[in-house]
Amino acid sequence: MDIAITIASLIGFIALTLGTALFVAAEFSLTTLERSTVDSHARDGDVRSRQVQRAHRTLSFQLSGAQLGITITTLITGYIAEPVLAKLITPALGDIGVSDGVAGGISLAIALILATSLSMVYGELVPKNLAISHPLATARFTAGAQIAFTTVFKWAINFLNGAANWIVRRFGIEPAEELRSARSPQELGSLVRNSARHGSLDQKTAQLVDRSLQFGERSAEELMTPRVKIETLETTDTVAQLIETASRTGFSRFPIVDGDLDNAIGIVHIKQAFTVPAAERGTTRLDTLARIAPAVPSTLDGDEVMERVRANGMQVALVVDEYGGTAGMVTMEDLIEEILGDVRDEHDQPDLDVARIGASWSCSGLLRIDEIAQAIGYNAPEGEYDTLGGLLLTQLGRIPIEGDEVALPPTAGSDQVDDAGGWIAKVQRMDGRRIDRVLLTPVPADVLAVAVSDEEARDV
Repeated sequence: MDIAITIASLIGFIALTLGTALFVAAEFSLTTLERSTVDSHARDGDVRSRQVQRAHRTLSFQLSGAQLGITITTLITGYIAEPVLAKLITPALGDIGVSDGVAGGISLAIALILATSLSMVYGELVPKNLAISHPLATARFTAGAQIAFTTVFKWAINFLNGAANWIVRRFGIEPAEELRSARSPQELGSLVRNSARHGSLDQKTAQLVDRSLQFGERSAEELMTPRVKIETLETTDTVAQLIETASRTGFSRFPIVDGDLDNAIGIVHIKQAFTVPAAERGTTRLDTLARIAPAVPSTLDGDEVMERVRANGMQVALVVDEYGGTAGMVTMEDLIEEILGDVRDEHDQPDLDVARIGASWSCSGLLRIDEIAQAIGYNAPEGEYDTLGGLLLTQLGRIPIEGDEVALPPTAGSDQVDDAGGWIAKVQRMDGRRIDRVLLTPVPADVLAVAVSDEEARDV
């Protein structure tokens, strides 16, 4: 009789451990699955997939049911296994000379350790790892039993779930029935970069996706061609002058202004020149051809700027600052380059925005700080500047001249020059009072320290 009870208890222990494993697997598989994955498989009409979808849509209830199942099976496992295992261990301890009183305590401790260890490994850790590695297959296997259990114990689960939700609401948090499957652009960007680091995405694809995700966060001011680089034509200029300017600059669209860019009356495209007979091009004024271009605030986000530019036949928009002046112009090419990188044709200027020269980089002074970070890895600290030229002006405290050198401030998040050194910036070319080209060179720490000391001495 004792043997039968012992065998039945051991079988019960194994069955209860499997029950714990089922609830653990159901819990982790449901929380690991994405809503889109569940719904796409449910559309195939498979019964198990629909069961998974049903469980996933009542996630809070199902997780409470899984917790109840784990608690019940674990408690019963301990109740059954510990005395049975202790009973099997006690005779062995007696055989080696341990007294009955001591053997009872030791055998119970060993039985507790064995039962807990076996239940934890086979009932929790193994199914947890299996569910995380293969969530859909695990959910399909466990969903039916999970739903059956929660249906039977619905009254207990509702009571426990209600009590937990009441406590959570006291903290000002509204309980959610489903996991949030949507992802913000920042989260998606992090996933893309992580996938690229681990080789799941090639670098070019990852960069393209990352740029696309960041595009909506850009403002018109960040996307535009700044005012200082815009070539304008006067209202009194002729079509012949338009053709000559297009040939000289390589540009195809020009703002037509009455005095300066703040008084732009419209935009003219080089294609319009060919609608005018050749004999009349020297006398036809551009104000007769100019088309009104939309004006967008400098703070408008990238997605809305794209819509405004696409909606306009000239594929261009003027960017207006907070004071009502024209800060720049944004074209479809500007928007495409923000996603794809530098797009060049035979009419573009030969200077690249970033060009490698030995161990240094020759960069446009108009590059944004985040573009510098992507191109060469230098992350400037936050400050009252948006471009590389603005950073140099801040460091120098004056309008520079060609040949000026300055040590760039430490990388964002660093308080001092690290052992790897830092960066020296040299003004290569000026365009009036604007910094046109800058040579950035990484240098060792000792060289950078000397450069910093020289700057401090000049300041004094």
